[in-house]
Amino acid sequence: MNRRNPSLILVLTALLVLTACQSSASGEPSAAASEPAASEAAQEPFELSLAHSYQPAQPQVVCGADVIKEEVEAADVGITIEIFGASELGGDADRIQSVIAGDIDMDIQGASALSAVYAPMSAVDGAFVFDDSAHMYTFFSSEASDPLTQGFEEETGVHILGAWNTGARQFTANVPIRTPADLEGLRMRFPPSPQFLMNAAAMGAEPVEVAFEELYLALQQGTVDGQENPITNIDAINLDEVQSHISLSSHQLSSNLVIIGEVWNELSTVQQDALAAAVEEAMVEEPVCAAETEDEIKAAWETDGTMEIVDDVDRDAFREMAEPYLRENFTPEQVEVLDAIRSTAE
Repeated sequence: MNRRNPSLILVLTALLVLTACQSSASGEPSAAASEPAASEAAQEPFELSLAHSYQPAQPQVVCGADVIKEEVEAADVGITIEIFGASELGGDADRIQSVIAGDIDMDIQGASALSAVYAPMSAVDGAFVFDDSAHMYTFFSSEASDPLTQGFEEETGVHILGAWNTGARQFTANVPIRTPADLEGLRMRFPPSPQFLMNAAAMGAEPVEVAFEELYLALQQGTVDGQENPITNIDAINLDEVQSHISLSSHQLSSNLVIIGEVWNELSTVQQDALAAAVEEAMVEEPVCAAETEDEIKAAWETDGTMEIVDDVDRDAFREMAEPYLRENFTPEQVEVLDAIRSTAE
């Protein structure tokens, strides 16, 4: 997999440079500048565990977890990382508790999973709260995200290193879905998560809770009429065999947050900086990988004709329904997160 798409990397890198320039303009020395260079000071060695739920070839691994490991080990600051993928160390709910307890050092989790231990986090997975990958990068790289990330750390003792978008969620069905009215009468599968079910209601969908592992059979047997997932997930379980149309609604960005437990406070400043820089690199590379993979999948669908791609979805119509609904049904703390996210939109 080619990990670099020049256009998207340029956009995200420009944001990185702007952030760095703003920090320099403040006149305050960086943390790295106030510490001796890694080569000038012996670093206590740390072997960190990094867990996730993804398969080896997925963008979340190739351009996410693997990049973090490669970059921080190349920095030669005494940190090595052992990766445990495919939910080897437990499901999402178990792993976040293990990070809190200190049994796992680092993890990659979706915002909805993290909301089980800090409810305001669920707003990150709200329908249409982000415009695109660059918007998510901007938010988590700016001070606007500080109340959310600091509140999470105060509540759990777990530090958020960064976040990326691993693909927008799209509708599939045996009919095109261009407007909210097209959802009427369709039983749409949504994940059994409070935020995902709220998103369904916000867009006028009739949600049916089905586990991901049971989704193919549910569509094949007609238990549900359609579903929504990122393109990589749709392809991974061959939903093009049981669905004829994919409607590019991009109604929600699938979030990955990189978290680290109490061991963060045991690292030196030089080690913290190196690990943070490694995550920054993954924040740039992973969305590029996801986009490239999605383009390859769509091209294959167009070539073999197994899935009709509907690209004229009226996203504004869905957005105009979703935001008022979320604001009405979110807690005040979730609304604050929504406002902070929207404040960083272009």
